[in-house]
Order: sequence, then C-alpha cells, then structure tokens
Amino acid sequence: MILSSMTGFARAAGTTGAVQWAWEVRAVNGRGLEVRLRVPNGYDAAGEVARTALQKTLARGQCQLSLNLSRPDAAPRIRINEGLLAELAAAVARVPRPEGVAPATLDGLLALRGVIEAEDEASTDTEALHRDLAEGVVRLVTDLVEARRAEGRQLRAVIEAQLAEIGRLTRAAEDCPARKPEAVRARLAATVSTLIAVGNLDPDRLHQEAVLLAAKADVREELDRLAAHLASAADLLAAGGPVGRKLDFLAQELGREANTLCAKANDIALSRIGLDLKAVVEQFREQVQNVE
Repeated sequence: MILSSMTGFARAAGTTGAVQWAWEVRAVNGRGLEVRLRVPNGYDAAGEVARTALQKTLARGQCQLSLNLSRPDAAPRIRINEGLLAELAAAVARVPRPEGVAPATLDGLLALRGVIEAEDEASTDTEALHRDLAEGVVRLVTDLVEARRAEGRQLRAVIEAQLAEIGRLTRAAEDCPARKPEAVRARLAATVSTLIAVGNLDPDRLHQEAVLLAAKADVREELDRLAAHLASAADLLAAGGPVGRKLDFLAQELGREANTLCAKANDIALSRIGLDLKAVVEQFREQVQNVE
C-alpha cells in the first residue's frame, strides 16, 4: 500500500487576462496538520479554498501555502487609503507616548499594510481569475500528494531494510551461544566456586542467589516483544496510509526492549548485539518521523 512522506513541494501557475498567478506549497514534518496561508489583499477567500483542500487531503505536516499575483504588462497606479490613514493617526494621537519613544511619523504610517494600495490599469475578469485559481488549487494538491508519495516510496525501502536488520539482530540474540542453558550454568557455577573459595559462604544460599541472577538475566520476554513489534510494523507498512504516529510509537517500544536487553546481557557477545540493535532502532525512529 501507499506510504507518504510529510515533506514535499508543489507549484501551479497560469495566466488569466493580464494577471499571472502562481500557487506554491512547501510541506515539512509536523506532529499534526498545520497550513499557514499567505495571499494578497482581497484573495482571502481563494486562500481559504486552498487551505481547505489541503486539510481534506493531508493528515500530517506543516504546510506553507502562498499565492503570488503579478501584472507585468500593466502600469500600476498608487492610491492612499486616506480614511484608514486618518483613523490610524487619530488612534496613535490618543495613546499616551512613553518617555523615550518617538512620535509616529507619516512614513511609518504609510508603511502599514493596507494604507497604500496599488491598482492596475489593465482590467481582468475577476470571475475567470477565481475560477482559474480554484483549478490551480486542484493541480497543486495533486502534485503535492504525488511528491510526498514519491519520497514515501524511498522512505519505505529504507524502513523495510532497517526492520529486516532489527529482525536479523533479534534472531542473532536468540541464537547467541551465551544464552544456551549450559553456558549460563557454566558461568554461574564458576562464579559460585570463586565466591566459595574466597570466603566462608553458604553454598545453598549462593545457589539460591545464582538462580535469581539467572532469572533476571533471561531476555526471553524482550526477544518475544521485539518479534511482536516487528510484526506490527510490517502490518502497518502493508496497510499504508497515515501510519507515521503508530510507527513512531513502535520505534519507542523497540528502543525500550533493546535497552533492557543490553541491561540484562551478562555476556560480551550478547551486549554487542544489543548495542547494534539500539543503533538500528534509533535510525529506524529517525526515519519514521518523516512518515505521514
């Protein structure tokens, strides 16, 4: 099934009358879905249409959506919104000015958004422009989805290789000679013999302690849970869709089991396997954080 990344870029552009327009969207990783919008004055409705289309299509990621408009062949005419300017000046005059703060200047007020507006002499069919912008949104969303899926296909190959390596290391820990009963028995017997030789200790008491140590050092449960988490991860990849959060949770669980295995390991060979396992699990976790 399809796996998507949270990162991607798409652009849809066109020309309507004298207006050249271009939608752009950049998507990066995010815990949830967030769409930030930047459009020219008067095009908020078109921007909300684009935002809604992304929200209906995507599940996770931070998206920066923008609309750029230009009229390269039109001579702009500058108009000052005198009513807004007067209101701003009156509002500033009513506010007590703290000591050390310079008074508002005309150029400062003119620099505020909406005070100076540029009007184009060339006319454009507004209805046709909004229709074309809406069609551009459809192309934009389609291209972004495809870009995220293309990266998702690459991510899937990396993640599957990492899961395969985790499985290999889990089997290596399972088959480690240090886990064989005779090997455990030999190590404990040698330890007990050494303690008896160096002090006046009760052999029966030492035997009981040795049994407890052997039980604490057993990693059977950790190996079983590692296998179960690997099976769950494989099922999620097979299902596809927005499974990034679930994969991230499994990565945490795999890391917990790898840490416990290392802590319980009483043999250098098993410790090395555990350390290799921790390294691969961390790499796996870094990758799944890119998955939608």
